[in-house]
Amino acid sequence: MLRNAPRDLPDDLTLPLESGAPWWYWLGARPSVDLVNTRRERWRRNVETLVTPDDLALWLVHGGVAEDVVPVPASVVEEARGLREAIDACLTAVVEERPVPGSALTLIDDWLVHAGERPQLRLDGATGLPRLTERAAADSPRRMLGTIALDAARMLGSAEERARVRICASETCSARFYDRSPAGRRRWCSMQTCGNAAKARRHRARAKASA
Repeated sequence: MLRNAPRDLPDDLTLPLESGAPWWYWLGARPSVDLVNTRRERWRRNVETLVTPDDLALWLVHGGVAEDVVPVPASVVEEARGLREAIDACLTAVVEERPVPGSALTLIDDWLVHAGERPQLRLDGATGLPRLTERAAADSPRRMLGTIALDAARMLGSAEERARVRICASETCSARFYDRSPAGRRRWCSMQTCGNAAKARRHRARAKASA
């Protein structure tokens, strides 16, 4: 997997990006949330990191959805962005405890057809006899995105899982994440970045007040 990108994007970053790969991070704890996080700085510049078909092809591999890089049509990049924003619209509504947008939910549901079973009849190499199996998700980028939509559906469609959907509490971070901590009380996308920064701010505030 690619190394997590820095939490803060450089102020002098040239936009739009030629490729977003150097700026991906993997803090979402599930593929559907990691997809949402490919749109960075939602609180400020809305930086797109799924810029090219090659970006999406590589992201699907590093996101654990595909085993190998496969060709991605340019039209599928737009479709992936649409799925991403639909997932985020539902995720944000859940966090803010307001009704989930029906159009966003419908779009996610429409993708589930790509996640369904696809039987394959092939010869068994050991016996030479026909064997009925399921085609791998690597068949097409749309099928890979269908598996991401299914992950989102499982997260949004379960009261227990919905309760663990989070947006980082930092005012300068828009990372979404799924809280897998035992207590389910995480506030920060990462204690090493946003959490420590918040602790440092509180310490400075206490020191100033004491002075």
